[in-house]
Amino acid sequence: MQALLQAIAALDAFPSDAQRLFHGRGGRYPGCEQWSLDLFPPVFVLTSFAPASEAELAAVHEALAERVAALAPGQALSWVYQCRHEGQLETRLMAGAVPEPHEVSEQGARYRVHVLKGQNHGLFLDMAEGRRWVREHVAGLAQPERLRVLNLFAYSCAFSVVALQAGAGQVVNVDMSAGALATGRQNHALNGLTSGASFLAHDIFNSWGKIGRSGPYGLIILDPPSYQKGSFVASKDYARLMRRLPELLLPGGHALLCLNTPKLGVAFLQDQMAELAPELRLVQRLANPPAFADVDEDRALKVLLYRRAD
Repeated sequence: MQALLQAIAALDAFPSDAQRLFHGRGGRYPGCEQWSLDLFPPVFVLTSFAPASEAELAAVHEALAERVAALAPGQALSWVYQCRHEGQLETRLMAGAVPEPHEVSEQGARYRVHVLKGQNHGLFLDMAEGRRWVREHVAGLAQPERLRVLNLFAYSCAFSVVALQAGAGQVVNVDMSAGALATGRQNHALNGLTSGASFLAHDIFNSWGKIGRSGPYGLIILDPPSYQKGSFVASKDYARLMRRLPELLLPGGHALLCLNTPKLGVAFLQDQMAELAPELRLVQRLANPPAFADVDEDRALKVLLYRRAD
Protein backbone atom coordinates (compact mmCIF):
# COMPACT_ATOMS: atom_id res chain seq x y z
CA MET A 1 0.00 0.00 0.00
CA GLN A 2 3.04 2.23 -0.35
CA ALA A 3 1.54 4.31 -3.17
CA LEU A 4 -1.47 5.15 -0.99
CA LEU A 5 0.76 6.27 1.87
CA GLN A 6 2.87 8.34 -0.52
CA ALA A 7 -0.25 10.02 -1.91
CA ILE A 8 -1.27 11.02 1.62
CA ALA A 9 2.22 12.36 2.38
CA ALA A 10 2.20 14.36 -0.87
CA LEU A 11 -0.95 16.33 -0.02
CA ASP A 12 0.02 19.99 0.05
CA ALA A 13 -3.44 21.27 1.02
CA PHE A 14 -6.83 19.89 1.95
CA PRO A 15 -9.38 20.54 -0.81
CA SER A 16 -12.48 22.44 0.21
CA ASP A 17 -14.67 20.38 -2.16
CA ALA A 18 -15.48 16.70 -1.74
CA GLN A 19 -13.24 14.65 -4.03
CA ARG A 20 -11.18 11.50 -4.50
CA LEU A 21 -7.59 11.66 -3.32
CA PHE A 22 -6.35 8.19 -4.31
CA HIS A 23 -7.80 5.81 -6.89
CA GLY A 24 -6.14 2.43 -6.66
CA ARG A 25 -9.02 0.85 -8.57
CA GLY A 26 -7.75 2.50 -11.72
CA GLY A 27 -4.82 0.10 -11.86
CA ARG A 28 -2.16 2.80 -12.10
CA TYR A 29 -0.58 1.74 -8.81
CA PRO A 30 0.25 -2.00 -8.93
CA GLY A 31 -0.46 -3.67 -5.62
CA CYS A 32 -2.89 -0.94 -4.53
CA GLU A 33 -5.91 -1.95 -6.58
CA GLN A 34 -8.00 -2.56 -3.47
CA TRP A 35 -7.69 0.97 -2.07
CA SER A 36 -9.42 4.27 -2.59
CA LEU A 37 -9.30 7.38 -0.43
CA ASP A 38 -11.90 10.14 -0.55
CA LEU A 39 -12.31 13.38 1.31
CA PHE A 40 -15.78 14.47 2.34
CA PRO A 41 -14.57 17.47 4.34
CA PRO A 42 -13.70 17.25 7.12
CA VAL A 43 -13.81 13.42 6.99
CA PHE A 44 -11.47 11.10 5.10
CA VAL A 45 -13.06 7.88 3.86
CA LEU A 46 -10.79 4.92 3.12
CA THR A 47 -12.41 2.12 1.12
CA SER A 48 -10.94 -1.33 0.64
CA PHE A 49 -12.29 -3.91 -1.79
CA ALA A 50 -10.31 -6.67 -0.05
CA PRO A 51 -9.78 -7.49 3.62
CA ALA A 52 -7.40 -5.09 5.35
CA SER A 53 -5.18 -5.92 8.30
CA GLU A 54 -5.10 -3.87 11.46
CA ALA A 55 -1.45 -3.09 10.69
CA GLU A 56 -2.43 -1.61 7.33
CA LEU A 57 -5.15 0.49 8.92
CA ALA A 58 -2.71 1.68 11.56
CA ALA A 59 -0.27 2.76 8.84
CA VAL A 60 -3.00 4.79 7.13
CA HIS A 61 -3.98 6.36 10.45
CA GLU A 62 -0.38 7.39 11.11
CA ALA A 63 0.01 8.88 7.62
CA LEU A 64 -3.25 10.85 7.88
CA ALA A 65 -2.46 12.05 11.39
CA GLU A 66 0.95 13.32 10.32
CA ARG A 67 -0.47 15.17 7.31
CA VAL A 68 -3.31 16.76 9.26
CA ALA A 69 -0.88 17.89 11.95
CA ALA A 70 1.36 19.46 9.29
CA LEU A 71 -1.33 21.15 7.21
CA ALA A 72 -3.90 22.04 9.86
CA PRO A 73 -2.26 22.25 13.29
CA GLY A 74 -4.80 21.81 16.05
CA GLN A 75 -7.43 20.23 13.77
CA ALA A 76 -8.64 16.81 14.85
CA LEU A 77 -8.31 13.92 12.41
CA SER A 78 -11.60 12.33 11.40
CA TRP A 79 -11.65 9.27 9.18
CA VAL A 80 -13.84 6.31 8.32
CA TYR A 81 -12.87 2.86 7.04
CA GLN A 82 -15.21 0.89 4.81
CA CYS A 83 -14.57 -2.67 3.61
CA ARG A 84 -16.51 -3.76 0.53
CA HIS A 85 -15.15 -7.27 0.26
CA GLU A 86 -17.96 -9.73 -0.38
CA GLY A 87 -18.96 -11.42 2.85
CA GLN A 88 -16.97 -8.96 4.94
CA LEU A 89 -18.83 -5.67 4.59
CA GLU A 90 -17.93 -3.22 7.33
CA THR A 91 -18.00 0.51 8.05
CA ARG A 92 -16.03 1.79 11.02
CA LEU A 93 -15.29 5.21 12.47
CA MET A 94 -11.53 5.09 13.03
CA ALA A 95 -10.89 8.51 14.56
CA GLY A 96 -12.62 11.77 15.34
CA ALA A 97 -16.27 12.36 14.54
CA VAL A 98 -18.57 12.77 11.57
CA PRO A 99 -20.68 15.96 11.50
CA GLU A 100 -24.41 15.52 11.80
CA PRO A 101 -25.76 16.68 9.48
CA HIS A 102 -22.75 16.23 7.21
CA GLU A 103 -22.77 18.71 4.33
CA VAL A 104 -20.12 19.04 1.63
CA SER A 105 -19.57 21.25 -1.40
CA GLU A 106 -18.74 20.68 -5.06
CA GLN A 107 -18.45 23.37 -7.73
CA GLY A 108 -20.50 25.82 -5.70
CA ALA A 109 -23.29 23.42 -4.73
CA ARG A 110 -23.98 21.88 -1.32
CA TYR A 111 -24.94 18.26 -0.68
CA ARG A 112 -25.95 16.15 2.30
CA VAL A 113 -23.80 13.00 2.69
CA HIS A 114 -23.77 10.03 5.08
CA VAL A 115 -20.39 8.29 5.17
CA LEU A 116 -21.26 5.93 8.04
CA LYS A 117 -24.40 4.47 6.46
CA GLY A 118 -24.48 2.15 3.46
CA GLN A 119 -22.00 1.73 0.63
CA ASN A 120 -23.09 4.88 -1.25
CA HIS A 121 -22.40 8.15 0.51
CA GLY A 122 -24.97 10.45 -1.09
CA LEU A 123 -22.71 11.95 -3.77
CA PHE A 124 -20.90 10.01 -6.50
CA LEU A 125 -17.57 11.80 -6.80
CA ASP A 126 -16.68 10.23 -10.14
CA MET A 127 -19.65 12.01 -11.76
CA ALA A 128 -18.27 15.50 -11.07
CA GLU A 129 -17.51 16.19 -14.74
CA GLY A 130 -21.00 15.07 -15.74
CA ARG A 131 -22.46 17.58 -13.32
CA ARG A 132 -20.08 20.23 -14.65
CA TRP A 133 -21.25 19.57 -18.22
CA VAL A 134 -24.92 19.87 -17.19
CA ARG A 135 -24.25 23.16 -15.42
CA GLU A 136 -22.36 24.63 -18.38
CA HIS A 137 -24.81 23.32 -20.97
CA VAL A 138 -27.86 24.74 -19.22
CA ALA A 139 -26.19 28.07 -18.49
CA GLY A 140 -25.19 28.37 -22.13
CA LEU A 141 -28.73 28.05 -23.52
CA ALA A 142 -30.42 31.14 -24.91
CA GLN A 143 -33.53 30.44 -22.83
CA PRO A 144 -32.61 28.00 -20.07
CA GLU A 145 -35.86 28.70 -18.24
CA ARG A 146 -37.68 26.83 -21.01
CA LEU A 147 -35.62 23.67 -20.54
CA ARG A 148 -37.32 20.58 -19.09
CA VAL A 149 -34.94 17.97 -17.68
CA LEU A 150 -35.67 14.32 -16.94
CA ASN A 151 -33.33 12.90 -14.29
CA LEU A 152 -33.77 9.12 -14.25
CA PHE A 153 -32.29 7.11 -11.36
CA ALA A 154 -31.91 10.47 -9.68
CA TYR A 155 -30.61 9.13 -6.33
CA SER A 156 -29.95 12.26 -4.23
CA CYS A 157 -30.69 14.59 -7.18
CA ALA A 158 -27.28 16.21 -7.60
CA PHE A 159 -27.86 16.63 -11.35
CA SER A 160 -31.13 18.40 -10.58
CA VAL A 161 -29.41 20.81 -8.21
CA VAL A 162 -26.83 21.92 -10.78
CA ALA A 163 -29.41 22.15 -13.60
CA LEU A 164 -31.67 24.41 -11.55
CA GLN A 165 -28.76 26.49 -10.31
CA ALA A 166 -27.83 27.07 -13.96
CA GLY A 167 -31.36 28.26 -14.77
CA ALA A 168 -33.31 25.21 -15.98
CA GLY A 169 -37.07 25.70 -15.78
CA GLN A 170 -38.13 22.22 -14.64
CA VAL A 171 -36.46 19.00 -13.51
CA VAL A 172 -38.36 15.74 -13.01
CA ASN A 173 -36.41 13.50 -10.63
CA VAL A 174 -37.33 9.81 -10.76
CA ASP A 175 -36.01 7.09 -8.45
CA MET A 176 -37.41 3.94 -6.85
CA SER A 177 -36.06 4.99 -3.46
CA ALA A 178 -38.24 7.45 -1.56
CA GLY A 179 -35.39 7.79 0.95
CA ALA A 180 -32.93 8.88 -1.73
CA LEU A 181 -35.42 11.42 -3.05
CA ALA A 182 -35.93 12.74 0.49
CA THR A 183 -32.20 13.48 0.56
CA GLY A 184 -32.66 15.07 -2.85
CA ARG A 185 -35.27 17.42 -1.43
CA GLN A 186 -32.82 18.35 1.34
CA ASN A 187 -30.13 19.05 -1.25
CA HIS A 188 -32.44 21.44 -3.09
CA ALA A 189 -33.28 23.20 0.17
CA LEU A 190 -29.57 23.45 1.07
CA ASN A 191 -29.03 25.37 -2.15
CA GLY A 192 -32.06 27.64 -1.79
CA LEU A 193 -33.91 25.94 -4.66
CA THR A 194 -37.57 26.16 -3.71
CA SER A 195 -39.23 25.60 -7.08
CA GLY A 196 -38.72 23.88 -10.41
CA ALA A 197 -38.06 20.34 -9.15
CA SER A 198 -40.49 17.44 -8.81
CA PHE A 199 -39.72 14.12 -7.12
CA LEU A 200 -41.30 10.89 -8.28
CA ALA A 201 -40.68 7.68 -6.31
CA HIS A 202 -41.49 5.32 -9.12
CA ASP A 203 -40.35 2.14 -10.89
CA ILE A 204 -40.09 3.34 -14.46
CA PHE A 205 -40.53 -0.17 -15.82
CA ASN A 206 -43.98 -0.40 -14.26
CA SER A 207 -45.26 2.61 -16.18
CA TRP A 208 -43.85 5.41 -18.32
CA GLY A 209 -47.13 7.33 -18.31
CA LYS A 210 -46.32 9.78 -15.51
CA ILE A 211 -42.88 10.45 -16.96
CA GLY A 212 -44.16 10.99 -20.48
CA ARG A 213 -46.83 13.46 -19.40
CA SER A 214 -44.20 15.92 -18.17
CA GLY A 215 -42.26 15.74 -21.44
CA PRO A 216 -40.96 15.97 -24.00
CA TYR A 217 -37.62 16.98 -22.52
CA GLY A 218 -34.68 18.98 -23.75
CA LEU A 219 -32.25 16.99 -21.59
CA ILE A 220 -32.49 13.44 -20.28
CA ILE A 221 -29.98 12.04 -17.79
CA LEU A 222 -29.73 8.27 -17.34
CA ASP A 223 -27.47 7.21 -14.48
CA PRO A 224 -28.68 3.73 -13.50
CA PRO A 225 -26.92 1.23 -11.25
CA SER A 226 -24.93 -1.33 -13.21
CA TYR A 227 -26.44 -4.14 -11.15
CA GLN A 228 -29.20 -3.93 -8.59
CA LYS A 229 -30.86 -7.26 -8.02
CA GLY A 230 -34.58 -7.17 -8.65
CA SER A 231 -34.64 -3.69 -10.22
CA PHE A 232 -31.94 -3.06 -12.82
CA VAL A 233 -29.29 -5.11 -14.60
CA ALA A 234 -27.47 -2.98 -17.16
CA SER A 235 -26.66 -5.80 -19.55
CA LYS A 236 -30.35 -6.43 -20.23
CA ASP A 237 -32.28 -3.42 -18.92
CA TYR A 238 -30.35 -0.50 -20.44
CA ALA A 239 -31.89 -1.32 -23.81
CA ARG A 240 -35.35 -0.73 -22.35
CA LEU A 241 -34.31 2.83 -21.52
CA MET A 242 -32.77 3.50 -24.91
CA ARG A 243 -35.93 2.53 -26.76
CA ARG A 244 -37.83 5.29 -24.93
CA LEU A 245 -35.43 8.12 -25.69
CA PRO A 246 -36.78 9.14 -29.14
CA GLU A 247 -40.32 9.65 -27.83
CA LEU A 248 -39.20 11.47 -24.67
CA LEU A 249 -36.58 13.77 -26.18
CA LEU A 250 -37.25 16.96 -28.10
CA PRO A 251 -35.62 17.47 -31.50
CA GLY A 252 -32.24 19.01 -30.81
CA GLY A 253 -32.32 17.71 -27.24
CA HIS A 254 -29.52 15.89 -25.48
CA ALA A 255 -29.27 12.62 -23.57
CA LEU A 256 -26.49 11.86 -21.10
CA LEU A 257 -25.95 8.11 -20.74
CA CYS A 258 -23.89 6.92 -17.77
CA LEU A 259 -22.52 3.43 -17.10
CA ASN A 260 -20.16 2.45 -14.30
CA THR A 261 -19.09 -1.17 -14.57
CA PRO A 262 -15.77 -2.62 -15.79
CA LYS A 263 -17.68 -5.52 -17.34
CA LEU A 264 -19.28 -3.43 -20.11
CA GLY A 265 -17.33 -1.13 -22.40
CA VAL A 266 -18.19 1.90 -24.49
CA ALA A 267 -19.22 -0.32 -27.41
CA PHE A 268 -22.05 -1.75 -25.31
CA LEU A 269 -23.72 1.65 -25.23
CA GLN A 270 -22.79 2.76 -28.73
CA ASP A 271 -23.91 -0.41 -30.50
CA GLN A 272 -27.27 -0.56 -28.74
CA MET A 273 -27.96 3.13 -29.26
CA ALA A 274 -27.27 2.77 -32.98
CA GLU A 275 -29.80 -0.03 -33.16
CA LEU A 276 -32.49 1.14 -30.71
CA ALA A 277 -32.36 4.95 -30.94
CA PRO A 278 -30.84 5.79 -34.34
CA GLU A 279 -32.42 9.27 -34.20
CA LEU A 280 -29.75 10.16 -31.61
CA ARG A 281 -26.15 10.73 -32.61
CA LEU A 282 -23.09 10.47 -30.40
CA VAL A 283 -21.56 13.87 -29.66
CA GLN A 284 -18.74 12.93 -27.27
CA ARG A 285 -17.61 10.92 -24.33
CA LEU A 286 -17.12 13.15 -21.30
CA ALA A 287 -13.77 12.88 -19.57
CA ASN A 288 -13.71 11.52 -16.05
CA PRO A 289 -12.20 13.60 -13.23
CA PRO A 290 -8.38 13.35 -13.32
CA ALA A 291 -8.41 11.70 -9.89
CA PHE A 292 -10.25 8.73 -11.44
CA ALA A 293 -7.67 8.06 -14.17
CA ASP A 294 -7.64 4.41 -15.27
CA VAL A 295 -5.15 2.28 -17.20
CA ASP A 296 -8.10 1.02 -19.26
CA GLU A 297 -10.69 3.69 -20.02
CA ASP A 298 -13.08 1.02 -21.27
CA ARG A 299 -13.31 -0.29 -17.70
CA ALA A 300 -13.76 3.15 -16.15
CA LEU A 301 -16.95 5.20 -15.78
CA LYS A 302 -18.50 5.87 -19.17
CA VAL A 303 -20.53 9.06 -19.74
CA LEU A 304 -21.70 9.46 -23.34
CA LEU A 305 -23.47 12.53 -24.69
CA TYR A 306 -26.03 12.04 -27.46
CA ARG A 307 -28.08 14.58 -29.40
CA ARG A 308 -31.33 14.11 -31.27
CA ALA A 309 -31.41 15.63 -34.73
CA ASP A 310 -33.38 18.87 -35.11
